[in-house]
Amino acid sequence: MKAWVMVGALALAGCATAPAAGPVRVEAGNAAKLRQIGAEVLFWSQAQRDANFPHMEALFPGHVVKAGRRVHPLLPGRPLALPAAEVDAFIAAQNVAGLIVLQDGKIRLERYARGLTAEGRWTSFSVAKSFTSTLVGAAIRDGFIASVDEPVTRYIPELAGSAYDGVSIAQLLTMTSGVRWNEDYTDPNSDVARMYAKPVPAGIDPTVAYTRTLPRDTAPGAKWVYKTGETNLIGVLVSKATRKPLATYLTEKVWRAYGMERDAFWMTDPSGQEVGGCCLSVSLRDYARMGQLALDGGKGIVPAGWFGQATAAKASVGRPGYGYGYQWWTYPDARFGAQGIFGQSILVDPAKRIVIVMVGAWPQATGRDLSAARAAFQAKLIAAAD
Repeated sequence: MKAWVMVGALALAGCATAPAAGPVRVEAGNAAKLRQIGAEVLFWSQAQRDANFPHMEALFPGHVVKAGRRVHPLLPGRPLALPAAEVDAFIAAQNVAGLIVLQDGKIRLERYARGLTAEGRWTSFSVAKSFTSTLVGAAIRDGFIASVDEPVTRYIPELAGSAYDGVSIAQLLTMTSGVRWNEDYTDPNSDVARMYAKPVPAGIDPTVAYTRTLPRDTAPGAKWVYKTGETNLIGVLVSKATRKPLATYLTEKVWRAYGMERDAFWMTDPSGQEVGGCCLSVSLRDYARMGQLALDGGKGIVPAGWFGQATAAKASVGRPGYGYGYQWWTYPDARFGAQGIFGQSILVDPAKRIVIVMVGAWPQATGRDLSAARAAFQAKLIAAAD
């Protein structure tokens, strides 16, 4: 759920920006400036969020995730029995840009607003975490990673001798490494704010350079703490194991294998590594396809039973009925999903075979009232899907 890692905008983050003619690149002359800009995303005005969330490739460097020729069909289904006025009111109240509901893989509701269209993309923020964890499953199926029980240092040897000694891949996936971390978006001295604040020598991954300096807080597996930096480490681990950029591997294993319809865009950090914990821009229907892929089990993409494990509560988050799996949130009634700041979400209800996706531009990064209103509306959508 972070925005700090958005490195790379020559235009000041205080200005709404039209799509760029070409990709933004990090160069020696602008690198210092680009490192300062990311945190400003949290303080964009509403107009700036509306203008920039659909066009992050105009502001930040990144790689393209390429769609193939075969498209996984999303056929029209019977419209939900929910008054249009009620849907309109929710969309307006939550600054929703896109809303789609699938049941049994068919579209029962699809709405666009705030300038987004079916052809456009919207940034994911931490919804990207669930995509990154899926690539761990793919890498296990492909034989690049033996097991989630392996030590992280086997794939990122630069972490040897740090607090990550003895931490498993599973503990990274569940955010239970025991390494100390501060994810406070309002604190300029938090780890999430400082991670890319300083330059690192050429050839050194900035995520690894920062995280290997962190102290231990608890024993591995003892405590859950939300850590975007560790999802970035998962991305580094997958890239090292597969010897491929994350965008390339996501293209091969999900976009083309499952049949995503449109190209996606994945932001990169100053070293050119995709940011595993954030910042994947995807079309509304392709977000829905990702939820459907998880619901269907990902046959041929991840090992059998992977999503059953990934979407099961493996760590308590301090709220009854809620938990955390392999970079998926778990909810009451055996539901699971992905979440990102400013209102991005994928919710899956296996019992009714429903996928609900919302993207938008909340007036603030997070908020209990906003989250509660979204959850209540999601419940109405599920109830209407009889």
